[in-house]
Amino acid sequence: MKVQLLDLKAQFKGIRSEVLSAIEGVCEDQGFILGQRVADLEADVANYLGCKYAIGVASGSDALLLSLMALDLQPGDEVITVPFTFFSTAGVVSRLQATPVFVDIQADTFNIDPEQIEQKITSRTKAIIPVHLFGQCADMTKILDVANRHGVKVIEDACQAIGAGQNGQKAGTFGYTGCFSFFPSKNLGGVGDGGLIATNDETLRELLLALRVHGSRSDYHHDHIGINSRLDALEASVLLVKLQHLQGWNEKRAKNAAYYETLFADAGLLERVTLPHTVPGNVHVFNQYTIRAQKRDQLMGYLKEQDIGHKVYYPVPLHLQECYQPLGYQKGDLPVSEQMAADVLSLPIYPELPESHMEMVVGAIKDFYGKH
Repeated sequence: MKVQLLDLKAQFKGIRSEVLSAIEGVCEDQGFILGQRVADLEADVANYLGCKYAIGVASGSDALLLSLMALDLQPGDEVITVPFTFFSTAGVVSRLQATPVFVDIQADTFNIDPEQIEQKITSRTKAIIPVHLFGQCADMTKILDVANRHGVKVIEDACQAIGAGQNGQKAGTFGYTGCFSFFPSKNLGGVGDGGLIATNDETLRELLLALRVHGSRSDYHHDHIGINSRLDALEASVLLVKLQHLQGWNEKRAKNAAYYETLFADAGLLERVTLPHTVPGNVHVFNQYTIRAQKRDQLMGYLKEQDIGHKVYYPVPLHLQECYQPLGYQKGDLPVSEQMAADVLSLPIYPELPESHMEMVVGAIKDFYGKH
């Protein structure tokens, strides 16, 4: 392929010796589950985020699930979130037999529209899950204002947004919990699944530490019914290495985004595509570089012919997914999310991406619109 959507081999090449040394250390010690490396990672991530506590878990999905379990979410409870997101944001709600209540998004940021939240709050609303999609924070000031007035907890889905910020505060530290994913394609990615929960609440931290090990606070004594969601030491060892590079990688993603802006403007394409918008006060970390494109599906076909990596996140909003048809949503109920699903296209943005590759991407898009 001329231009890959993501090239993790390029990242590994630059840190190969550090990563292999870290993995070898774990193998020498033969301590694979939780342990000191996980504790060190938790402390380092909490320090990086500027929060008091971090709890390593098995995935970003489990981070969300455990946060809801800590809230004692019950069947019939409701959780407000968005339909334009990865499935787990709503799937964890359904796993606990509660009901996801979908609110539409803003077209410019792809994040939850805070003005629509209040009208969806009922006596059954237990939480709001804003998603910091593609690496930019939702409007946490407005969201927290609504949540606090109604006594509802906010669980941040920051799985795509580690290092993102808003008015000097990092994503994942505003709410009851902040949930992160270490899936390999993330800005801070491991060598398998992994996740983390951030919080400033010591009591909540102690509960989450128990819930991730079947509700146990000491061996074979169970105060709660939890799950098995432990971050392993191999993942932690690699993440400890990568965390030292995260800030630089995020800055390089932002630099690449700025170069794309120049290329698209110089190519005269701003009437055919809409580029990502960063809200003033926000730090965008560009887990994805997502544009809105006219004739999106035809453009995708052309990019495929040209061996240009690309992907759609997400082609079907959750309220229209087959598994959620029992909730009764119809096409047209959440029009912005539906329109974004038809328009969006994510382009390569990874830190090691050469400028020449970005030039090829934009050149191919210019060629397409020159013919269409």
